[in-house]
Amino acid sequence: MEKKDLRLEHNFKPAKNTSEKAPAIIMLHGFGSDENDLFAFATELPEKYAVISFRAPIRLEPYGNAWYNIYFDSADGKFSDDKQAIASRDLIAQCIDEAVEKYNLDPNNITLAGFSQGTILSFAVALSYPEKVKNVLGLSGYVNTEILKEGFADNDFSNLKIYTSHGSVDQVIPVDWARKTKPFLENLNIDFQYSEFPVGHGVSPQNFSEMKQWLEKNG
Repeated sequence: MEKKDLRLEHNFKPAKNTSEKAPAIIMLHGFGSDENDLFAFATELPEKYAVISFRAPIRLEPYGNAWYNIYFDSADGKFSDDKQAIASRDLIAQCIDEAVEKYNLDPNNITLAGFSQGTILSFAVALSYPEKVKNVLGLSGYVNTEILKEGFADNDFSNLKIYTSHGSVDQVIPVDWARKTKPFLENLNIDFQYSEFPVGHGVSPQNFSEMKQWLEKNG
């Protein structure tokens, strides 16, 4: 019987050694982008990983996709659609299971790699369903507690590790939001590294290099 496809459109790069269940990196892009964005880094990552890059389910006009909409209201300013974000959180969790089955992945070695909105969702999935995620690579994002599963603080995070970084002059997501990640993760006794780099809303070569070193150490 043919294994069913995933609910999310995606790009896939197999691991170099496919004789056994492969560890995998699952990429979650930012607002207004698509599955091709982060996938451009796939060849720069360790070859032992299968790499999957999901396309977010909400289509934006004239182009791009989102995990949830961001609205601009004169009274409330900029705010996120948390209901859509929660739906995407659970959809990603389902797609992790589907990817494990379809591509013969190691369910105990799944890394979520996100940028911006993709990082917010990576945190939401890992903190809500830590049994599905071993590592998180969170670039230019923050923890939105409003989209975490109820009772998440009672989860077992003993096998979860997180690398997260932010630009100190980020003009899209203020660095002050990202700095709250550190005490938040400390309170949950999660093993993590937090770094800042003198850039805006992006990833510097130094940032990418440090992230790769962390992954090689913790993967």
